[in-house]
Amino acid sequence: MYYSIVSEDVANSLSLRQSARPAHLERLQALKSEGRLLVAGPQPAIDTPDPGDAGFTGSLVIAEFDSLEAARSWADADPYVAAGVYERVAVKPFKPVLP
Repeated sequence: MYYSIVSEDVANSLSLRQSARPAHLERLQALKSEGRLLVAGPQPAIDTPDPGDAGFTGSLVIAEFDSLEAARSWADADPYVAAGVYERVAVKPFKPVLP
């Protein structure tokens, strides 16, 4: 089943994100290679694809896991969590309908 992982950043998280980004992307690439990643990306702090110094306010990952517990465990092990980027993380079942 798919699960959405919606994470909200702490204020002024850009430098924390930058330091943990390579490890964060490596885990997402692993999901992609396994055919389990539906979509992933950050949420810009301003209305532009490249927010520059404004940074980001959070992230969204939708991926396939064996269970809600497995999805939560994966989310808890994110390098952004360890680096203090995220203030809160919500993991919920997700049912793709469209397109």
